[in-house]
Amino acid sequence: MPKPVILCVDDEVVVLNSLKIQLKNEFGDAYLYEVAESADEALEIIQEMEEEQTDILVIVSDWLMPGIKGDEFLQRVHQKYPHVVKVMLTGQADEAAIERAKTQANLHSCLYKPWDRNELVQTIKSGLEKYE
Repeated sequence: MPKPVILCVDDEVVVLNSLKIQLKNEFGDAYLYEVAESADEALEIIQEMEEEQTDILVIVSDWLMPGIKGDEFLQRVHQKYPHVVKVMLTGQADEAAIERAKTQANLHSCLYKPWDRNELVQTIKSGLEKYE
C-alpha cells in the first residue's frame, strides 16, 4: 500500500520548499509530500495519485495563483474528493473567496502568509484526525 500524500500547491517555489521541509520535519516518512506550482499541475498530480490508488489526505493551496484561483481549485477537488482535507494558505485572499471555499469546498482552515510553523502543523494534525 503506497503512503498517503500531503499535496502543497503554490506558484512560488520557495513557499513550496518551505512547506515541504516543515511538514517532513514534523511528520517524517509517514507521508509522501507532493508539490505543484499551479492548480492545473495539482489536478494532474491528483489524477496520477488516483491511478496509482494513492490517497491524498491533505491539500494546502495558495489562493492567488495564475490560471485557477485557490478557492476554485479547492471546489473542483471537493466535488470529486470530498474527504480530502483542504487548507488555504494565502497572503491575499479576499474574504469572499475564503467564504466560498468554506461553503463550497468544505475548507478545513485558512492560514495567512507568512505562516507560523506550529499553526501549520496543528492545522494539518487536526485535519488528519478526521481520518483516524
